[in-house]
Formats: sequence, structure tokens, C-alpha cells
Amino acid sequence: MHIKLFVTESNMINILNLDHLVLTVKDIEETVKFYEKLGMKKEIFGKNRVALKYSNQKINLHKLGSEFEPKAKNVKEGSADLCFIVEQNLEDIVLYLQKEKIKIEEGIVERTGANGKIKSIYLRDPDLKRPLNIPCQRNSDRRNPITPELKF
Repeated sequence: MHIKLFVTESNMINILNLDHLVLTVKDIEETVKFYEKLGMKKEIFGKNRVALKYSNQKINLHKLGSEFEPKAKNVKEGSADLCFIVEQNLEDIVLYLQKEKIKIEEGIVERTGANGKIKSIYLRDPDLKRPLNIPCQRNSDRRNPITPELKF
């Protein structure tokens, strides 16, 4: 994994958030079509570079065998487990995924996310190896600490 770090004035590392990550995929256009169904937008940048934009984040896509440098030391498609937080309730997402003929691997199930308990749906993207987890946005009502999520 290639890590870029920015040092603050105090020379202490203070990571604020994740700017982007890279997925290596067999077919960029097939991957874009899948993630567009999940609300992401295709972005072309640089020389023939493709990313998936959502919120203030992005996922850069590398085609297997034609990766940009620097890249992961051991490149392999389908080698990431991603978890996205969404606004909608999971029951509505299940209905949408069924309508779009996107297979649900598992869910709705309770898991632990970065900020506590979440409810998840698990999917697989076009490389069929990468599990995706889609949870809903954390409920601000402290009486209901469960956050729905969607995993891929």
C-alpha cells in the first residue's frame, strides 16, 4: 500500500480523512456502471484516468495490467472490502437493489463500524471478490444507536 502523509506545522502527523483510494479492476466501464447504480459519478481526470466520485471522496480506478504508478506492490482485482454510509433506510435500499437486479450477498445484519453499531447489507461488485458494505447514516437519536449500512 502506498501512503502519502502530510505533516502539520508541529511536525506531528494528523490524518484528517481519506482523500481517495484506488481499486484495481478487470473492466473499468463495467465497474463504473455498477457504482453509478449506487449513486457515484464517473470523473475523468489527468490523462485517461477514471474515478468514481461520491460526497467529498473518490475512488480512482486502475485497469488490471495497466496500473498507474505508484501502485500497490501486489496488485490484484477484487482485493478490497469497502463500507459506505448512506442516508436512506436499508429496507428501501434492498427494494432498489432488487429492482436493479443487484444480488445481495447478506443482510440486513448488525455489525460494528468505525463509530459503533451499524446495520449492513453486503454486495459484490463486478470483480465478484470485493465485498461491499452499505450502512445508512448514523441516527442522531441516541435511543436508537444502530446505524444502517451497505457493504460491498
